[in-house]
Parts: sequence; structure tokens; C-alpha cells
Amino acid sequence: MALTPFLIGGSDIFDPFNIDSLIFGSRSSDRPSSYARDVAAVANTQVDWKETPEAHIFKANLPGLSKDEVKVQVEEGRVLQISGERRKEEATQGEKWHRVERVHGSFLRRFRLPENVKVEEVKAGMENGVLTVTVPKMQKSSAKTIDITCT
Repeated sequence: MALTPFLIGGSDIFDPFNIDSLIFGSRSSDRPSSYARDVAAVANTQVDWKETPEAHIFKANLPGLSKDEVKVQVEEGRVLQISGERRKEEATQGEKWHRVERVHGSFLRRFRLPENVKVEEVKAGMENGVLTVTVPKMQKSSAKTIDITCT
């Protein structure tokens, strides 16, 4: 017997007090909810955050995605947002899936940046399925000695 991919329903209601809602949506069936799919997509978007003396560096594993399928933004309040969508690969006529393990759907990760960053100088690059976002830090201002004059 061939396994078929999961079908995602659009009318699922998330109930935070019902554990079955997290997994199956509002219906007790063998289909996961769109909420569970979205949680899996976010959970599978792994991001590392490293601080160096010059910058904060974020690295996100996004295998199979192109730079056009990923969006990097800095919102008000110094919030770095990385979002995108992994599209479901459709089977064509005569093909059938035996196993579907790769997660598809939208993903969104948000990080509040510290006050000492230059949000206007954020840079992002993608290589071999790894997104690197570099957020430069402001230089610490050194104390300036003020000459005292006599009047």
C-alpha cells in the first residue's frame, strides 16, 4: 500500500487548552492541522545567533530555498524578522509519493536586537542553503577629556 502525503485543511481552529487541537486541529482525524504544520515549519527553521566585537551574526539553515523565497526585515523596535515559504512539491500524473518527511509551509523567526546595533547597515547573503544576516554594532564612544579654562 502506497503512503499518500498529508492533506492540510483550511478550517482548523487552534485551541490552546486541547492537546489534540495542536496535532489534529479541530477535527479528530488523521490529518494534522495547519497550525501543527506551521509549528513544524518554524521549528525546523534553525537559526544560530553569534555576537562578535563588531556585529551580531545570524545563520539560518534554509536548504532548498533560493534568496527570492526568503525575506529579511528589520521592524520598528529593532526586531529582525526572517520569513519565507517552503512550497509543497506536487506529484505529476503517473507519480506517487511513498514517503513525505520534508516540511512545507510558511516560516517566520523574529529576534529582538540590542540597542547597540546599526539597523540601517544590516546585510544578508545566502550560500549553499545557509542564510547569513550580519547586524553591525555601534562603536563604543570613548570618553573625551574636556580642557578646563580659567576665566
